[in-house]
Amino acid sequence: MMNDKSIDIELVERTIQPEVKNFEHNPIAEHTEAVQTRSSAYHWYVVVICMVAYILSFVDRQILSLMIEPIKHDLMLSDTQFSLLQGLAFSLFYAVMGVPIAALADKKSRIKIIAIGIAFWSFATAACGLSKNFLQMFLSRLGVGAGEAALSPAFYSIVADLFPKEKLGRALGLYAIGAFIGSGLAFLIGGYVIGLLKNVNLVTLPLIGEIKTWQLTFMLVGLPGVLLALLMILTVREPERKGLKIGQDGQVLKASFKNSIAFIKTHKKTFFCHFIGFSFYTMMLYALLGWAPAFYMRNHGLDASQTGYILGTIILIANTSGALFCGWLIDFFSKRGYSDAAIRSGMIGCAALIIPSVLFTQVDNMYLSFALIFVAMFFSTFPIPASAAATQMLTPNQLRAQVSAKFLLVSNLIALGIGTTAVALITDKYFQNTVMVGNSISIVNAVAGVLGTFLLYKGCQYYRDSIQLEKEAEHAQ
Repeated sequence: MMNDKSIDIELVERTIQPEVKNFEHNPIAEHTEAVQTRSSAYHWYVVVICMVAYILSFVDRQILSLMIEPIKHDLMLSDTQFSLLQGLAFSLFYAVMGVPIAALADKKSRIKIIAIGIAFWSFATAACGLSKNFLQMFLSRLGVGAGEAALSPAFYSIVADLFPKEKLGRALGLYAIGAFIGSGLAFLIGGYVIGLLKNVNLVTLPLIGEIKTWQLTFMLVGLPGVLLALLMILTVREPERKGLKIGQDGQVLKASFKNSIAFIKTHKKTFFCHFIGFSFYTMMLYALLGWAPAFYMRNHGLDASQTGYILGTIILIANTSGALFCGWLIDFFSKRGYSDAAIRSGMIGCAALIIPSVLFTQVDNMYLSFALIFVAMFFSTFPIPASAAATQMLTPNQLRAQVSAKFLLVSNLIALGIGTTAVALITDKYFQNTVMVGNSISIVNAVAGVLGTFLLYKGCQYYRDSIQLEKEAEHAQ
């Protein structure tokens, strides 16, 4: 009997032993979990600090549109000349300089490139405040564009090394809200400064002398970027590159301009629909951001300060929530097996944007107009995270920055360079009446919305084919 009891006790001990082990202290597992938690937090910190840089970049580029009337008056500009400062002057160097800078980002430290770019565009923004004529302002805006060209291609390359595909949409969505927090703050800060200094015509600064209040605004919003550049250098390290493509010779594919062009040609139908489709979509965004202030001031009698407060609030709420929603939507489709998740999300947003972006200028009731532009601003955010996610999911690591820069080259020349100027040209040459700027916005948005939706619809199938082709090439190696 004693032996039977002894055997039973041993059997019970062996049975419960695995469960007891679950409660044992495991320092290695706890250390690994802690490291992973810190690593994840650091990755999101990198996204946040780059998002702050994106905020400053949009404050610096967008503040111009709110101060349209005093700048036009003091520099004696037409709507078309102002649109060149707002669109072409910025987009020219932003697009062109993005290509060689991105080539460096695929080879050298992306963090250092971003930090240098932040400092450069911050000084260029402050220089806008020293401008005395159209040429000086044009050259300063070129500098802003050149500096900002360093940010997005390098960041898009970095973020794909930090996050898996199923989290990439949310990371890019968080980054994208920087554009709209920046645009909203540009209107709010500009509105506040204009309201604060509305009875002050000139301000005297040491060494500089007397300047206009709009010139002081450029200086105030430009210089904080220098501190951010320093913070980035001190706290962010260059991440390890992942997802390197192997060439036919068995060697890692070189990060060259030639190879990036060859990759685009391999998927030419996909990138044509992607580049041009998202460019038309982004054209609608810039038409809203660039000319909505002028529309409300000219057609509804609001002053610059009121316009800044109202549009700034709309952008901070509608645009930031739209960008985050787009990031979530991309991840939603990705988790359900849609390889075209990013393009699909962009197509949905572009189609949804057409009606509110056309109608907000056509209704007489100002509050209804604000309600419509709120909806329009929500859907206008999708092209930034969606286009970036589509590029990063398809493109190999060593070509990501360069392919992103080529997209931004096309997108900014079409969306910002042509789009904002098209609104001004229709107003100046066709209507010949600045009050008709609302009709010009509606015309541009209607045409761009239809073309963008069609191209992104076609692009979904081409993108799925490209993803499959890359998978087959990877397996063949």
